[in-house]
Amino acid sequence: MPDKEFLSKLAAKLKAGQSGLLALDWNNGNRNVLADADLSGLLVGQTLHTTNYEIYRALIEATAFGARTIIERIEKYGVKIDKIINCGGIAEKNPLVMQIYADILNRPMAIAGSLETVALGSAIMGATAALKGATEFKGIQQIQNKACKVKGKEYKPNMLEVKTYDKLYKLYSELHDAFGIKNNNSSLYNVMKELLSIKKMRL
Repeated sequence: MPDKEFLSKLAAKLKAGQSGLLALDWNNGNRNVLADADLSGLLVGQTLHTTNYEIYRALIEATAFGARTIIERIEKYGVKIDKIINCGGIAEKNPLVMQIYADILNRPMAIAGSLETVALGSAIMGATAALKGATEFKGIQQIQNKACKVKGKEYKPNMLEVKTYDKLYKLYSELHDAFGIKNNNSSLYNVMKELLSIKKMRL
């Protein structure tokens, strides 16, 4: 079985939409925004020529489409999100994932300076409690400004990929609503046709 580095190397050579695949990222149910643990994953667009690295990329893209759905819901309620700071192993080790997220979310993707962001957050909260009432202490933001840094590497959206991903996200949203929202009667007849159309344009 090929490892993720091998798959990432091959998947990175693909353009957005080139595989003709689209997936739903519900392999462990949907926690947000549908909050339905009984949903499951889906892969659309497979042919006899579909490769393992194309599937791998489609599954990464699906998680990014899912994140975009969540971000759009948050922004609907007035919280603007301009930039995303990532932490953890994937952010540090997988440039493909980071670039796909930058392109699908159409936002810069930064990486937290600390490898131990959870511990750092706990320390910040502890320091805030300890300094409460101190004359020079202006609040938690004062500590965050000193303790929270980002690394120099930032992944920026590729606008050509962004345009294609916008088309794919529209199709993802159709699948999302058709399979995730009760009594949704929208037709999915167009999905496979449009995936093939996008694929032809990207070859």
